[in-house]
Amino acid sequence: MYTEFRSFLLTTNALALAIGVIIGVALGTVVASLVADIIMPPIGLLLGGVDLGALKVVLKAASGDQPEVAIRWGTFLNAVITFVMVALVVFLISRRFLPHPDDPATTTCPYCLDAVSADATRCRSCTSELLKDGEQARGS
Repeated sequence: MYTEFRSFLLTTNALALAIGVIIGVALGTVVASLVADIIMPPIGLLLGGVDLGALKVVLKAASGDQPEVAIRWGTFLNAVITFVMVALVVFLISRRFLPHPDDPATTTCPYCLDAVSADATRCRSCTSELLKDGEQARGS
């Protein structure tokens, strides 16, 4: 059973996925702290010392043992900024470390202007015969 489980981990991307999830959660925590503790306080200070996370619209005030009903849009704004920052960091990391596939070698059909593989001898859209550089059409 151990060898079967080990084989599963090594032949699938389960281990890589688990590592990615763990690193992603840690990255999310770091970025959330960056937004809440570094970015939002100066923005709140510029807006007159407002704690943006505490901003809300009270729909119904608290009464007795009933809690208030409020739309906490400041907390939502913090979450949106955190999401944008996480997405930006993930984009920058993936752009730096993941290989970028080369663009497939394509050319444009001179007759219908559709994209065609550079190795093609006929256009699949208009079926025109495609000539390589320096070749002449048959019968010319």
